[in-house]
Amino acid sequence: MIISKMMSCIFHRFSSDYRGILRVLPNSPLKTAFLKKPLNGTVFSTSKFAQTEKEHNAKFVKSTLAERLVNGSPTQMQPYLRLVRMDRPIGTWLLFWPCGWSVTLAAPAGNFPDIGMLSLMLAGSFVMRGAGCTINDMWDKRIDQQVERTKNRPLASNQITALNAWVFLGAQLSVGLLILLQLNWYSILLGASSLGLVISYPLMKRVTYWPQLVLGLTFNWGALIGYSAIKGYCDWSVCLPLYAAGVAWTLVYDTIYAHQDKYDDAVVGVKSTALRFGESTSKWITGFSLITATGFTIAGINANQSWPYYMAVLATSAHLIYQISTLNINDRENCAKLFKSNRDIGALLFLGCVLGTWHQ
Repeated sequence: MIISKMMSCIFHRFSSDYRGILRVLPNSPLKTAFLKKPLNGTVFSTSKFAQTEKEHNAKFVKSTLAERLVNGSPTQMQPYLRLVRMDRPIGTWLLFWPCGWSVTLAAPAGNFPDIGMLSLMLAGSFVMRGAGCTINDMWDKRIDQQVERTKNRPLASNQITALNAWVFLGAQLSVGLLILLQLNWYSILLGASSLGLVISYPLMKRVTYWPQLVLGLTFNWGALIGYSAIKGYCDWSVCLPLYAAGVAWTLVYDTIYAHQDKYDDAVVGVKSTALRFGESTSKWITGFSLITATGFTIAGINANQSWPYYMAVLATSAHLIYQISTLNINDRENCAKLFKSNRDIGALLFLGCVLGTWHQ
């Protein structure tokens, strides 16, 4: 009896001290599991700890490289990295591909595209996509706070102040300008003319059910800049069909994307093509896909492209058909997966541009 009471006192003293130590240690799944589990004088099991650690490891494995880089960065930097969506690079790729297509189509026959120019376009896409996200989140802070998917964004959750966001945006636009100044004057003026679209796009969801169209006009401006950066001018017989194809493609993927938020959007009064098309979405994006394939084909004909390019157009068309046939507009995970798969469409056409120009 005495021995039992002594052991009980020792155990309670040990558990109290151990809890005190845990409270000053860095956060970890084991610490969280221990502190949430009350110790009632019984010997605890490590199975809960093992299960928590297993779940943590599984989540880490599922996370992308970009997410791990952001999560592993200094704490003070993380809100800004999330503000520019560094943990979600899909937007940078979707902005870059039209630039890459046009740079490649402008390359001399039998040659590969200018790697230096492609690198400059990729850097510009990253910076300007981030600036666009900052502008979007500044305009939409109150809306984001009411939408489940966006309520934890840095500005919506007050991780970044409005003043700091303005200063950060100024820095982003300054870097973007420095990149733009590396191009010829025709391209500089062409690039500067797109700033109005960049600033106005976040407002469009308040006034029209077609904000995705404005996004398409904005995101595919690189189809004009990339070509002019190489040639010093735009061959409109190539650039306009390519631009139109890109705009229609954006209407496809961003309508799919918008279906993730359609219920929240309807409540807060935000408009989108997802709400406009509703159950007829598949029919609408089928039409946009036809415009996309037609635009790519006309641009290739006018650029004197060879057979690898047209094989790539067929592959991108097949991918669009796959998206339409497997789309479930009421399944958020399905919409997110299909949206992200559009990175592959951009890559397929870029490969076709490279091989088609080289094979000319």
